[in-house]
Amino acid sequence: MFRLAVEPEDAGKRADLVVAHRAGFSRSLVAQAAAIGDLRVNGEAVKGSYLLSEGDTIDCEVQPRAPLVVEAEAIDVPIVYEDEDVIVVDKPAGMVTHPAHGATSGTLVNALLGHLGTLPGPSTHSGQAGLRPGLVHRLDRDTSGLLLVAKTPQALSFLSKGMKARHISREYLGLTSGIPAQPKGTIKGAIGRDPHNRLRYAITSAGKPAVTHYEIRERLKNAAELLFRLETGRTHQIRVHMAALGHPLINDPVYGRTDPRFDLPGQALHAWRLGFLHPRTREHMRFEAAPPPEYAAAKEMLLSS
Repeated sequence: MFRLAVEPEDAGKRADLVVAHRAGFSRSLVAQAAAIGDLRVNGEAVKGSYLLSEGDTIDCEVQPRAPLVVEAEAIDVPIVYEDEDVIVVDKPAGMVTHPAHGATSGTLVNALLGHLGTLPGPSTHSGQAGLRPGLVHRLDRDTSGLLLVAKTPQALSFLSKGMKARHISREYLGLTSGIPAQPKGTIKGAIGRDPHNRLRYAITSAGKPAVTHYEIRERLKNAAELLFRLETGRTHQIRVHMAALGHPLINDPVYGRTDPRFDLPGQALHAWRLGFLHPRTREHMRFEAAPPPEYAAAKEMLLSS
C-alpha cells in the first residue's frame, strides 16, 4: 500500500498522474488499481481522472504484473539468410517483434525460439532485455521487412555495438500521403513520448536525437513512394518524421489516418534493405526483400486512382 499527502503543486491534477509520478508506478498499473477500487482519496475509491485538492490523502495498492515468460511457438517466418551466427528474417506486417503485456504470444521472438530452440540472452525475465533475446533491432508491428537476429552471445555483442556505432545500414520503402516539395532531404528532430498521449511519439526537446534521410523514388497520384535511410533507430521514427513534414505514411492509424481502400494492417512501410558486417567473418553482408503483396497492391491503386 502506498500513501501520500497531496502537496500544493499537485492540487488540481489527476490522481493517477500524481501517483504514477510520486510513486514511480506506470500509469497502466495505477489505472488497473483504480479499476478494482484500490485507488482511494480520503478513504473513498476514485477514478484515475479524479482531480485532487491540497491536503487530500491518497492510498493506492498496486499489484505488480507477473513476469512474462517467452515461450517457443511453431510459427513460420520467411528466412532470408541463416548461418551459425546470425539469422535474417522477412517479418510479416501485423506481427509483433517481441512479447510485451498485451502481446504475449505469436511474436517474432516466439517464432524464432520455435525455430532455433534458444537465443542469446535470458528468454524468461520480467525486464525488457529478457523479452528481446537475440534482437539487434526491432520493427513496428505493422511494418514488414528485414530484421537481423544474433544466434550467439558473441554475435549479439558485436552487432549491438555496430548498431550503436551506426555501422548497420537500413533502408525502407514507404508510401506517403502527398508528395514532398523537395525530391530528397533530411529530417532532424529529437523523438520522445508525446506528452499529451503516451501511445504516440513526437518531436520534442526532451527526446533522443533522430535523423531520417528521404528520397522520392516514384511520384504517384497525390502520393509518393519514398526511400528512407536511417541514421538512428527511434521508435516510430519514420512515421513521426513524415507526419511532422506534413506527409504521413499511407494508412497510418496513429500519425495519419486509416484508409479503407487498402488491405493493409497499418502503415505502408517496408524494411527493404539491410547491410551489416558479419560478426565472425567480417564479411560485408547485404540483403534485399521486396515489399509484400498488400503494399504492392496499395502502390498500384495509388498509381491508377
